Amino acid sequence: MKRPLEEKKDMVKETLLSTSSPKGGSGTMPFIIANSVLEKVATYGVSPNMTLYLLKEYHMEMATASNILFYLSAANNFTPVLGAIVADAYVGRFHMIVFGCVISFLGTIVLWLTTMIPQARPPPCNESSNSCTSATSFQLFMLFTSFILLSVGAGGIRSASLAFGADQFEKRDGKKDAVLLQRYFSWYYVSYSLSLVLALTCMVYIQDQMGWQIGFGASVVVMFFAALLFFLASPFYIKLLSSSSTEMLYHHKNGSTLVFPSEKMRFLNKACIIHDPEQDLTPDGRAKNPWNLCTVDQVEDLKALLKVIPIWLSGIVTFININQTSFSVLQASSMDRKIMGNFEIPAGSFGIFNIISMILWVAFYDQVLLPIAARINRKPVYLTARQRMGIGTFISFLSVVVTATVECIRLSLAFKEGISDDPEAIVHMSALWLLPQYCLIGLTLGLSAIAQNEFFISELPRSMSSMASTLCGVGISLGCLVASFIMSTIDDFTKRGGGESWISTNINKGHYDYYFWVLSGLSLANFFFFLICCWTYGPCRGEEGNVNDEEVSLR
Repeated sequence: MKRPLEEKKDMVKETLLSTSSPKGGSGTMPFIIANSVLEKVATYGVSPNMTLYLLKEYHMEMATASNILFYLSAANNFTPVLGAIVADAYVGRFHMIVFGCVISFLGTIVLWLTTMIPQARPPPCNESSNSCTSATSFQLFMLFTSFILLSVGAGGIRSASLAFGADQFEKRDGKKDAVLLQRYFSWYYVSYSLSLVLALTCMVYIQDQMGWQIGFGASVVVMFFAALLFFLASPFYIKLLSSSSTEMLYHHKNGSTLVFPSEKMRFLNKACIIHDPEQDLTPDGRAKNPWNLCTVDQVEDLKALLKVIPIWLSGIVTFININQTSFSVLQASSMDRKIMGNFEIPAGSFGIFNIISMILWVAFYDQVLLPIAARINRKPVYLTARQRMGIGTFISFLSVVVTATVECIRLSLAFKEGISDDPEAIVHMSALWLLPQYCLIGLTLGLSAIAQNEFFISELPRSMSSMASTLCGVGISLGCLVASFIMSTIDDFTKRGGGESWISTNINKGHYDYYFWVLSGLSLANFFFFLICCWTYGPCRGEEGNVNDEEVSLR
């Protein structure tokens, strides 16, 4: 017999699905995927060169520009969490994507207007006196408004796009077409990689070769088509309504899978103890005051979340290293980027090597490494999520070591060539020296970032699947904020007494190599912290020799 909540959901689905014309299915996929791809091309396409835009057009210090981009990246990864909550509880996924499309389109327009309106940015620097005018409050307000709109819009689209596509395979019996759904997920993540490649190549190339006005204007056009394609298929979408209420299970309620809490972290068990049934519970077994009495399920969910927090914290330092893109762009802009004659790679496009190395690693791991290992051992072989996270954490440490070493070599050449006082000077050193650090970051993404999502989703209860899928994004956001704090602290400390900051706007005069050596030490300490966390965590689900009934029920 179905419970009332299940009957209510079935009625909602039947109402939405029982129409004369077929809805959903694979026919809607091109529109949903195209919307996702074009949105990322439009918004990610302005990110790589944003460091140079803030330095050259708004005359910001490197530390200030980097802090702004750290905050922007944090917002871009956190707003989807808020968007998911609002979509699931209030407005539904379709309306959340519509909202995101409109806001993102407005954000690209405002950013484009900063290039079109001369009064929207400071005047050019006076080369004769070597003086630059800082941006006014209005100019910064207009710039930050575009950033806020882009972050909010991205949160609206990215929070609901993947799940909304999965909704299109909903059948009348409430089940999903497994084969088509699996194919959809594969194409969705392939399209995600494609969008990054297009953003880091085509969009960056347009900005470098045709200027900011046409470059940022291209983002407006791309975002317009992203919204248009999504709206064109609106009559054919399956639009499931949001659910504003959930069914709560208490100790004695029929159907509860948990009657008693586990012995782990027993101090939390008092939150679900019924002291006086007459005062604590209603006649149907619900808590009179949910703030004073929790369910066993809620307590066990909290225990599961607290258990993974230490390992999640170790991932924040990994994301600090991944988020050093603004410095890498500045490095590339000060080096010889010509290859194959006169073709020059845009400084902002070097991030594509992160994506390429990540894709190559994932393909090599799944299609080559695992099959060969299985043949040698004559049984299936795989690396667990924690093993891949550990390897990725160590490779993250190696990436900043390589970055510090390359920067040390580049800085010594700048000193020998006598160009330390010229921030625009190009060192006679090929930018291809940066490829190892980009490839190592790509390996980190292919190992640690992907494994984190797998680990959290598999270790947390099914009732927390939505939260589990956002933990990695929250970690990226916190990584940006911590990176901003570290950079600001180092900048303030090293420029005391009138000295040159390690993070100087003039990369040829600063000491970015010292900055990356600090991150190297932090990363090495984080690797050992991760090992300790894994040791104290114990076996993961499915790794225990014997799985008792209690652990199965908590899954």
